[in-house]
Amino acid sequence: MKLTKVILKEEVANLGDMGAIVNVARGYARNYLLPKNLAVEANTRNLKMLEHEKRNIAEKLKKLKVSADNMAAKLSSQRLLLTAKAGEEGKLFGSITTKDISEGLSALGFDIDKRKILLDTHIKRIGEHAVKIKIHPNVHAQIIVEVTAE
Repeated sequence: MKLTKVILKEEVANLGDMGAIVNVARGYARNYLLPKNLAVEANTRNLKMLEHEKRNIAEKLKKLKVSADNMAAKLSSQRLLLTAKAGEEGKLFGSITTKDISEGLSALGFDIDKRKILLDTHIKRIGEHAVKIKIHPNVHAQIIVEVTAE
């Protein structure tokens, strides 16, 4: 397998942070990272440009972290109310998934991707459940999801 060096322009899960120089398979770089503008080839011109842009990248990362902290503070104060069909013992017919939580948060004005909602297992009972949300690699928020019967 032939490898190629690329400079990441954005954070890529399981690969690296913004500004990192990583070795990836040529096909991955050519077919995914470069067309989606997530990375640039690590040639001498781009490496010199990276040195110049490291200050801009550090500033951008700092702004992203601050906005993530603000969003985490807003999210942590939220209480999400969801309803679902349930039996007499409080057991749900089906379950509450990350998609349901994401849609509920959208109704509250938060645009959170369902993949950023961290559930150990789907919610299958009525009651209050603490749910962790990954907003930024270093910032997590926890909200309370209250499930009631329809």
